[in-house]
Amino acid sequence: MNSKVIRLIFFGAAAYVVFVFMVITLYPDKPENMDWKDREEYNKVQITKLSLGATREEVLALLGSPDITEAKMDSETSIQVMFYRTQHVRADGLTTQDECTPLLFEDDLLVAWGDGAYQSYLKS
Repeated sequence: MNSKVIRLIFFGAAAYVVFVFMVITLYPDKPENMDWKDREEYNKVQITKLSLGATREEVLALLGSPDITEAKMDSETSIQVMFYRTQHVRADGLTTQDECTPLLFEDDLLVAWGDGAYQSYLKS
């Protein structure tokens, strides 16, 4: 009787380990499914992987939808700024620009990111 119980416990533990391994490796960790703390950390890591000249679609595939976005047309050039939350400032339940890292796109290509780049964009 004891050997059956031990085998059942062993089988149950092994099945649990296999299940957890499969969930961790096969379940995609999408930004939309994360809470705000995990999303901030995820955004920080993913922004470090960016390179100038990346397309807007590549950035959206990497980071998901932005928290805030702005766009304008400047003569023949379309300019878009996408803000991704990367730091917690206030516990008010809202995401504001000062809690985000801005990514600047000209004609759907990434040309700059960060507060300094955004401030330069505002002055121009």
